[in-house]
Amino acid sequence: MAGFLFAIIQSMSEHSRYEELKTQIHLHNYRYHVLDAPLISDLEYDRLLNELKALEAQHPDWVAPDSPTQRAGAKPSEKFEKTRHPAPILSLANAFGADDARAWYERVKKLDERVERTKFVVEPKIDGLSVILHYRNGMFAQGATRGDGEVGEDISANLRTVRAIPLKIPLDDSALRPPPYIVVRGEAFIRIKDFEALNKKLEEAGEKTYLNPRNTAAGSLRQLDPQLTASRPITLLTYQIVHAEGGDIPTSQWETLQYLKALGFPVSDAARRFDDIESAIAYAQTFEMGRDALPYEADGAVIKIDDLTLAADLGVVGKDPRGATAFKFPAREVTTKLLGVEVEVGRTGVLTPKALLEPVEIGGVIVRNATLHNFDFIAEKDIRIGDRVLVKRAGEVIPYIIAPVVDARTGAEKIYQPPTVCPACGQDVEHIEGEVAWYCVNAACPAQLVRNLEHFVSRGAMDIVGMGIKIVEQLIQAGLVKDAADLFALKKEDLLTLEGFAEKKAENLLLATQQAKGQSLRRVIIALGIRGVGEVMAGDLARRYGSLSALEKSTADELQQIEGVGPNIAASIVDWFARSANQALLKKLQAAGIDPREQTAEKSVGALSGLTFVVTGALPTLSREAAKKFIEENGGKVVDSVSKKTSYLVLGENPGSKLTKAQTLGVKIIGEDQLRNLAGA
Repeated sequence: MAGFLFAIIQSMSEHSRYEELKTQIHLHNYRYHVLDAPLISDLEYDRLLNELKALEAQHPDWVAPDSPTQRAGAKPSEKFEKTRHPAPILSLANAFGADDARAWYERVKKLDERVERTKFVVEPKIDGLSVILHYRNGMFAQGATRGDGEVGEDISANLRTVRAIPLKIPLDDSALRPPPYIVVRGEAFIRIKDFEALNKKLEEAGEKTYLNPRNTAAGSLRQLDPQLTASRPITLLTYQIVHAEGGDIPTSQWETLQYLKALGFPVSDAARRFDDIESAIAYAQTFEMGRDALPYEADGAVIKIDDLTLAADLGVVGKDPRGATAFKFPAREVTTKLLGVEVEVGRTGVLTPKALLEPVEIGGVIVRNATLHNFDFIAEKDIRIGDRVLVKRAGEVIPYIIAPVVDARTGAEKIYQPPTVCPACGQDVEHIEGEVAWYCVNAACPAQLVRNLEHFVSRGAMDIVGMGIKIVEQLIQAGLVKDAADLFALKKEDLLTLEGFAEKKAENLLLATQQAKGQSLRRVIIALGIRGVGEVMAGDLARRYGSLSALEKSTADELQQIEGVGPNIAASIVDWFARSANQALLKKLQAAGIDPREQTAEKSVGALSGLTFVVTGALPTLSREAAKKFIEENGGKVVDSVSKKTSYLVLGENPGSKLTKAQTLGVKIIGEDQLRNLAGA
């Protein structure tokens, strides 16, 4: 009996030591990888980790997901699963300089008078990969990429290898307790010194080196083998609480950063809070001036309204929140030789000139092509074949030619002449006097078909994995596809006749094509390529009409009742559905099994159906999200800003400028109780 009790006491003692070791190692990881201020030597750290591993070997049932040994222990994955974010992961609108930032401030100040009294937080805009981290009961549960802002890829196993990411929060046993479920957003990146050391190591080993830290970090986090990710020096800075359930979270951006830091998340020590916009802009400009001294690649600074409630009230434009702007650094410029001009034919028949350049590195990326905007631009700037040209990457993304370096001319340069026939079909091109664009008006032009199909299968539309422009071109050249619906009639034997196709590749492509049949109505509308209809508008149309057949019957007047649809877009939609070729395409798609129904369309039938609401201020019992859900479940629609089309303004405490605008426009104003009465609740 005594021996049995001794064994129990010993086991309890060992388990206590095990928990102590985990806590110590997490702390030392935090000190080393986040604070860059280690308390112990590498040798002492290794001893602690080895002791932990020894205890886990003796007691494998003790091993928990928050153990430091679990950072790189996952098996390679066959693919990344898709995961839906609990809230939209938005992008940012750009401000190219102080004047743009001031213009942003003036715009949002007109929308809400509180902007004039708010504070601002400035943070570095690190050039990395946006990641979304989920914690349940303080334990790291899932990590994902941003994806399209609504759905990302689950890269949890890879993110576990990033030592700057806490596996358990809070870091220590403090009284601070996070909500049972909290989702945090951050930027994963590689420091410049670590990137240079990695490249040196790869070079010495005779392996391929990388061009820039951003692509290296993004590529490393999307490796199917977490052990490969673990070998990369990836770190992280967090800056946003995306979602939380239960418990209190800060209502200001500055407090959010302090809260995240207290939980054990790494946050930027360069972030600052300011009382006015001019001080914020001045600080953002210091990042620009000291860009080369930063320890990481940054393409700008982010200026945010500190009051998160106010920022949320300002709403969103497209996918950009009004409550923040990206203060972008000037793009880096280089000169190189213009080797030629290639003309591309867009899916609407517009001819666009593209510069073929002598390869040149700009900001860590090798650039071989650049946009020339249009043929008038070439003529106005007198850009000639063989010129040395100044190339710029706008916003660090799209390379374009600014102008020729005239002093560098040798006399061998040739004046460029716009094409008189389409490079794809050989038919005459049309240039309407007074317009910039040149068109191929041949409806059967193969290039237009290629571009239409490229858009149709793209990631933001039907997302047919593996079907890029090269395969689209092959299918068209082989006569296998004459419109988008033909993609769903392809057979394996058809694909096997194409160069580069074997059994497995053909099967995978057919599987991806069949899976695309399940895409949402919003994505199908995007895929159709209706002029003027982007992602946001497609979502509005899907929610309003619920099916393609209902949308097809819509009138221009009816469409203009939708927020954001003007006469031009309404006419474009009606015209698209009126064309016989498009009607035939829709019938073929339906026959192929593509006739999606928007789930929320059923909810649109209710007491609030056809009514548009704006919610402002704090309601007695409903949060902003709860109010929106209540209205939508009863058939209504919630928008961010007051207009003449607004049916009701739902008023709470501290409403701001939306109340004034509603009064000016004569919009009906109601409270929460009246809203419930309207819905019959």
